[in-house]
Amino acid sequence: HQRFGSLSSPPPSPSHSPFHSHHPHHQLLLLFHYHHHHLLLRESVSKMGNVDSTQLSPEEIENMKLLTNFSDLELKRLHRRFKKLDADGSGTLTIDEFMSIPELAVNPLLERVIQIFDENKDNEIQFEEFIGALAVFSDKGAAEEKLKFAFRVYDMDADGYISNGELFQVLKMMAGSNLTDVQLQQIVDKTILEGDTDKDGMINYEEFKQMITNIDDLQEKMTISFSD
Repeated sequence: HQRFGSLSSPPPSPSHSPFHSHHPHHQLLLLFHYHHHHLLLRESVSKMGNVDSTQLSPEEIENMKLLTNFSDLELKRLHRRFKKLDADGSGTLTIDEFMSIPELAVNPLLERVIQIFDENKDNEIQFEEFIGALAVFSDKGAAEEKLKFAFRVYDMDADGYISNGELFQVLKMMAGSNLTDVQLQQIVDKTILEGDTDKDGMINYEEFKQMITNIDDLQEKMTISFSD
């Protein structure tokens, strides 16, 4: 069965595919758990500060409910948290504002995840992008959407395929200096060889799905409750 690693887990052995042992997805999941719980803490203890009091209009809430699976209350809560992250009051979040949270700053996949949040590629996260991405992780989000998000982490150029080079880059982010480039390349080559059923040298989404041996486990680990 697939096993998810953690921030403190030893690096993967060169003889094992990352999709089956010490799986880097857990770094992504930890990112969202840190994010969620840190914002809850900030909201409960920080009653001061120059926080914009602008509220979402009923029309905006209705439109966002159509685009996501969040309730009115969840959207209002997420909007308050978004504004607290938005230190300069610009109405958007930058990489620096995400990096101001120590728990997020140490996560090697932070920039990669923000790139996925940033649908219009303007290097800033609008509230609509913020909730659109987080909706995938709600308990009402479909397992398939969670799996697609995980795939996008590896598919860096968004062409629908995970290439040898892309897998190397993402795993390099995860491993840091724990593995040599030679060891890392061995893992990448073995993973591509095992998963590439159509033998085109890359992993497409269907092949990726086949490599995830426990979809229920992935869905559980990629689910955050936003109603608490």
